[in-house]
Amino acid sequence: MKHFLTLADLAPEQMQALLDLAVRIKAAWKEGEETPYLKGKVLGMIFQKPSLRTRVSFDVAMLQLGGNALYLSPNEIQLGKRESVADVARVISRYVNVVMARVFGHADVVALAQHASVPVINGLSDYAHPCQGMADFLTILEHKGGFKGKKLVYLGDGNNVATSLLYGATLLGMDFTLAAPKGYGLHPAIWDMGGRLAAESGSTITAVGDPMVAVRDADVIYTDTWTSMGQEAEAEQRRKLFPPYRVDEAKLASAKADAIVMHCLPAHRGEEITDAVADGPHSVLFDQAENRLHAQKAILVWALDKE
Repeated sequence: MKHFLTLADLAPEQMQALLDLAVRIKAAWKEGEETPYLKGKVLGMIFQKPSLRTRVSFDVAMLQLGGNALYLSPNEIQLGKRESVADVARVISRYVNVVMARVFGHADVVALAQHASVPVINGLSDYAHPCQGMADFLTILEHKGGFKGKKLVYLGDGNNVATSLLYGATLLGMDFTLAAPKGYGLHPAIWDMGGRLAAESGSTITAVGDPMVAVRDADVIYTDTWTSMGQEAEAEQRRKLFPPYRVDEAKLASAKADAIVMHCLPAHRGEEITDAVADGPHSVLFDQAENRLHAQKAILVWALDKE
């Protein structure tokens, strides 16, 4: 069973193969070729959190692959409340060929995978956002041509996106630097896992307090919202601590001349990123958004062994 729960579950060659598959599928789509890898297949999409990119990209991905997608709203399932996660997994497995779940707690997507008899894809959890990570590294590949010797810098909250970036970078041999306010970095266990992956690939991982130091000679500067869904009570406190980590023209000037700027969206313009940078020539924000579609096609095809 090929579940897709976190990038750390992949071997380096598996992640590279997924990226290569995404490149091929995207190229075929751009040429107007049909890609009916999943003809007759159905994706069940479980949502605890609302989404623009996740819902639309998975729905369209299945359509372009010849299959269908079924949206299940929070009210329809109430995962773990109206019905146990285990029972939901057993039931939905009888109806669909693959499941994507966008959840609050990572334990829920793990439980779905444990009890489902079809592949389960993590569409987002509080621990990791591997689908976003695959889209991000597909975008880096397109703009940078490769990963070895490149420096990826993440500024801001050490959240699920930062975790997936750390794991993906170290799998692919890319150097990773995180700059976050004290107390808002990544959990030590995540650094430990990243360290093990980095030791195998030859990349380096670094935590830096000063964001201006972090961005020196960066090939990629990445940021995300300072306050994720479920953290609204902390929003005001975070707004006081995070402004030094805003991606602005001064930080971009310290990076390499051909650096790209990334954000997984939605962006709170004027907080974690300025309009000048988000809409500037170094921005690849909307390439990333498009690549959710193509990266997730590759994940779906891989999970169902239809390569």
